[in-house]
Amino acid sequence: MIPRSKDLLVRISFYWKPLFSGKYLIVTNIVSSGGMLALGDCIQQSREKQRTPEKSWEWQRTGRMAAVGCSMGPFLHFWYEWLDKAYAGRMVKTVAKKVLIDQLIASPLLGAWYFIGMGIMEGHGAVKGCTEFKEKFWEFYKADWCVWPTAQMINFYFLPAKFRVLYVNTITLGWDTYLSYLKHRQTPQQVDESESDPQDQSPSVPLPSVEPLEEKL
Repeated sequence: MIPRSKDLLVRISFYWKPLFSGKYLIVTNIVSSGGMLALGDCIQQSREKQRTPEKSWEWQRTGRMAAVGCSMGPFLHFWYEWLDKAYAGRMVKTVAKKVLIDQLIASPLLGAWYFIGMGIMEGHGAVKGCTEFKEKFWEFYKADWCVWPTAQMINFYFLPAKFRVLYVNTITLGWDTYLSYLKHRQTPQQVDESESDPQDQSPSVPLPSVEPLEEKL
């Protein structure tokens, strides 16, 4: 039984290793980035349906999340590649520098990428996406600092470079659920506008004019 199990592990390793080496690594990073962002949106939509069961599932929204996630994959791939070359080693001081640079440069950039990319794919344009990012930036960035410094310390200190993006995308599952919530959350103003939609209101029928009684006499 043990030799068979060992043989199975060897076969899995044979197919699994190429995904994290050479030219296939960037493909793995792209697919995992898009897949995790889509999965995060699915989790968020499931939570929304629990609160409002009559709400229909938005597959196009999930598709947009996946597309934006895939577009982030190459950036994450080359970003961590550059970071590991510029700050080689696993000394605590070096790891701390990596985490700080990642938080000050990559985090705001990826946040803008997400909101602007979603705005373009939703048909609202880059300007509206940029405006939305500005409105939600501090809420997004404060939450980012609560999650990612610790996660990235583990990433840079313990993990080999080839697993960086996959690790980030795995941790990102919870983070992507939050991003989906933050992006698609309705403000009180939006709720009021949807409730006062003129399409939902029946058109008013003009009443016939009433002539004064004295004119008829």
